[in-house]
Amino acid sequence: MSTVASANGHHRRAELAAFLRSRRERVSPEQAGLAPGLRRRTPGLRREEVAQLAGVGVTWYTWLEQGRPINASTQVLGAVARTLLLDQAEREHLFRLADVPDAATVAADGQHACEQVPAEVQGIIDALLPLPASVLNERFDLLAWNAAYAALWPTVVTAEPGERNVLWLTFLHAECCHPYINRDEQLPRLVAQLRGAYGRHVGEPAWTSFVRRLQARSPHFARLWAEHDVASQATYLKIFRHPAYERLAMTTTSLAVLTVPGTRVVVYTPADEVTREAIAALLRGEGTGARFPCWPAHQRKRAELAAAHPAP
Repeated sequence: MSTVASANGHHRRAELAAFLRSRRERVSPEQAGLAPGLRRRTPGLRREEVAQLAGVGVTWYTWLEQGRPINASTQVLGAVARTLLLDQAEREHLFRLADVPDAATVAADGQHACEQVPAEVQGIIDALLPLPASVLNERFDLLAWNAAYAALWPTVVTAEPGERNVLWLTFLHAECCHPYINRDEQLPRLVAQLRGAYGRHVGEPAWTSFVRRLQARSPHFARLWAEHDVASQATYLKIFRHPAYERLAMTTTSLAVLTVPGTRVVVYTPADEVTREAIAALLRGEGTGARFPCWPAHQRKRAELAAAHPAP
């Protein structure tokens, strides 16, 4: 086995161990059908209880949760998933981390997502106007967008290519002018989606570096990442704000781009007439120059940072 493969296996087992512990601690004895018993020093089920309920050996389950290199069958992992009350996204995440590809949806042959967006895909999102649309990879890198998306989020599309990442920009955005109104609901969901995709890329340097850098820069992201929640892409309502419009409600829908594994088109559909009219106005150029009151202060801070750290 190569050094890289060995390192990837180690990272994957460590991720699996942490995930199992976090899910076990989430399930109460009552939820698992056990008597509550005496006060427990730690929350959730004990390892022996998980093993008993799943019908596996205590030693085997302990080794699995310790991240030891042991084999696991589809049936046994399924029993563990049922015992830990995992939903579909969590179940798929468990199977990926355990390296049992037949039981989980994975990218074709584990290929990396291509960073190039074919011209025909760009043409499709351009044709979706006036609906805002973008193309993202599994790590939330922004790969392409149409005019409506650029009108709504000009600071996103003008970011440096290395920082043109929705999660990066979202977690590092100033609170005073953050584009998400319902971010307490949205940010945990985004991190859970990233964690779900991370199971397919454990040990890959680009992914490891991205997560570590964001953990270092955003304590909020670090806390959410440590919870080990996972989720799949889904259609749901997002509430935004724009300097010219106080509330923009849109339903986001993700569509996989099968010709470019690991990428998806995200389409934003206005949820009400006010939002629909606001997007149409922005496309006409109305309100595109609006700024939040805090904008001058942010510009001064950026200038000070640039002066203190000049480019080489």
